[in-house]
Amino acid sequence: MKTIAIMQPYFLPYLGYFQLLAAVDKFVLLDDVNYIRGGWINRNRMLMNGAPHLFTLPLQGASQNRRICDIALTEETAWRDKLLRSINQAYGRAPYYAHVIGLLEQTLHSPHPQLDQFLLNSLRQAMRYLGLETELVPTARAYANDELSGDRRIIDICVREGATRYINPIGGTSLYRQEDFQQHGIALHFLQSRPTSYHQGKHPHVAGLSIIDVMMNNAPATIKQLLMEKDLL
Repeated sequence: MKTIAIMQPYFLPYLGYFQLLAAVDKFVLLDDVNYIRGGWINRNRMLMNGAPHLFTLPLQGASQNRRICDIALTEETAWRDKLLRSINQAYGRAPYYAHVIGLLEQTLHSPHPQLDQFLLNSLRQAMRYLGLETELVPTARAYANDELSGDRRIIDICVREGATRYINPIGGTSLYRQEDFQQHGIALHFLQSRPTSYHQGKHPHVAGLSIIDVMMNNAPATIKQLLMEKDLL
């Protein structure tokens, strides 16, 4: 059995994204689809003073009419150290700050000017820290099938890879039908994250934050347990 997931690259995404990564054999980054303004491609949230705080990768020429792989980061670089200062302010006293801050410094000072390459590097850095060995396909352009759309493209990639199972986040229940995948010998499943809670200092727990928050507050062994807090439907 070979299991695949296909997702847009996100910037240091939430725990559920990494739960999906941990659940499959191969993970394809869908980087040649249109950028979504206001989505999670170049932004996320950290916990600051007990409340979610949005942080963003500044882009040049970002438009919903352009593909993720065709967009670059801004040439101005001051935002990198500014974001690191915000992380220090938010997590400087977190139990695993000293273990994680070096990884984030390397991630934010990555020399890659293109958004897709920057996001790829950030995912690889986080995967390495979390001990995830899932094979990562860095670009969906490798399949040269962008004339297909929706589930037709997803199924085509699965067929080419010899996949027998495709897993999508639970939000995909409105997009994909079991029978369309079954026609190609592929079992369709949806990943549902279980409610999880961990210590975030003196404030009530806030869910759905960037993996930064998870790594700052939990030992790698604990995070491995959190990655298992999911169900396949």
